[in-house]
Amino acid sequence: MFKHILIGLKAYSGAFSLISKLKLWTYFVVPILISFLVAVFIGLTAYGLSDNIGNFIANIWIWDWGKSTFTTISSIIGALVILVIGLILYKHIIMALSAPFMGPVSEKIEAHLKPLNKKQEASSFQTLLWRGIRINSRNLVMELLLSVPILLLKFIPVINIFSTILLFLVQAYYAGFGNMDYTLERHFTYKESLHYVRQRRGLAIGNGIGFLLLLLIPIIGVLLVLPLSVTAATINTVESLDDER
Repeated sequence: MFKHILIGLKAYSGAFSLISKLKLWTYFVVPILISFLVAVFIGLTAYGLSDNIGNFIANIWIWDWGKSTFTTISSIIGALVILVIGLILYKHIIMALSAPFMGPVSEKIEAHLKPLNKKQEASSFQTLLWRGIRINSRNLVMELLLSVPILLLKFIPVINIFSTILLFLVQAYYAGFGNMDYTLERHFTYKESLHYVRQRRGLAIGNGIGFLLLLLIPIIGVLLVLPLSVTAATINTVESLDDER
């Protein structure tokens, strides 16, 4: 799987030039706007709620001794909880709403990379939107079910180090999952896509790691995360499908 993670990351190196070569930037205008607005909304909401979450956790400690220390730790954990949940929501909201725009991008990239392959029939705007909402709603629930227990491990010394890595990989997997599905939508049903990505977790995680690292870049990351990650995922997914054939 490590090899596939590296393949997923490597695809980012040619993403920018491919977008420019195929003149796809106009397709990303609306998704970039969606990404920016959702990021601002979730960021402001997270800022307002972090103290409340921290205070709620601090109230669990009923003793006087160690109260200040526990309150400080609770504030940090509260901010982390808000950050993680906010990031999860951000990913799936922008992926779901951008599906009608990312589908055509994926289709053009596939046609460029594999011009001799049988052309798949393009889905309608409504079909792509519904598929995006369905996939990302399912992934949102699954990711929350996995992330909440991992966040609870933050209270356990030493183990909390490994929980951070695990949480990062879970986040990466579902980010890559969503990006890969823009291509898989033309080839597989909903259930078939779930199975396909499970069998290629490495590619999804590799793409998702790139997705998350881009978001670490202030402002620019939010603007470029979809164009680069979707292009990279399409390159990987098209190659994977071709190898399977």
